[in-house]
Amino acid sequence: MTAKVQSILSYLGILWLVAFFMGNDQRNDLSTYHLRQGLGLLILAILFHTIAGIIVSIIPSVTFLLGITGIIFLIWMVLGIIAAANEVKKPLPFIGKYFEDKFDFIDY
Repeated sequence: MTAKVQSILSYLGILWLVAFFMGNDQRNDLSTYHLRQGLGLLILAILFHTIAGIIVSIIPSVTFLLGITGIIFLIWMVLGIIAAANEVKKPLPFIGKYFEDKFDFIDY
């Protein structure tokens, strides 16, 4: 698996695990960067959707929150895939800078 494929897969939810475990031999600085961004996005999406789900179960009239957060995370995912396909280290808008120095267990 090439570093470019690893970088793209890192933004596709559960496929992050495939990119992380199957790509150790081809990992470089670019794929490590996108693995960190993708993991941060995945954790944040799970957290936000869990919180939104709890809020919706308490106040059913705010179900639009799930849709809005889903669209926002989809946009971030597409932007990450575009950056990975172009082989550039571009952080995700608003959240990417936070994940650049996190997740030190991901290295090459």
